[in-house]
Amino acid sequence: MAILAVVLCFMGTAVAQDGIDFERKQAIDSLALEKVRDLSKYIKIVGSKDTPFSEANRVIDRAEELFMSDAEIGVSSLGSNQITYYRVRKYMEHLMRLNYDRVEIEWYNIEYVSDLQRQPDGTYVGVITIFQTFRGYDREGNLAYKDTTKKDITVYVKRKETQIGGRTIGFWDVLLGDMRVKETTNR
Repeated sequence: MAILAVVLCFMGTAVAQDGIDFERKQAIDSLALEKVRDLSKYIKIVGSKDTPFSEANRVIDRAEELFMSDAEIGVSSLGSNQITYYRVRKYMEHLMRLNYDRVEIEWYNIEYVSDLQRQPDGTYVGVITIFQTFRGYDREGNLAYKDTTKKDITVYVKRKETQIGGRTIGFWDVLLGDMRVKETTNR
């Protein structure tokens, strides 16, 4: 995670050049980091067979709030070259139904964030690359399946407004977009 913090500091360079000051850039960086951490935590909770169904559904609702409405998450496996993409809720429900007695999911080496690029509508778009290790265990506690997947998460930084006390207040929000599978290995 320390790598992400350093990289997120650099991602603001493109933003600062287009009118976002250093303090706002830091706030945007912190929000992006927080959302990636939250997503990692939510995936672990939903993937755990010990999580009660009602809690998993509450967490799925929270996970959806991190994403753009049409975002998709890619799923791959070592046994197939096919990558299947699911909307966020369907991905989480699929994760809950996996046929393992115990599932462990770990994110690490958040290794790259592309420079944020300003779009014509004023939105900034960048990419965070993460590695995810998935382990599925059988009833006897034996490792039945393991893979490591490199994924790119599109990040959108948008200017939004809200009403507070009759005043319109502008703020920057970070939303996650598609999570694309780049590579799946048996590491």
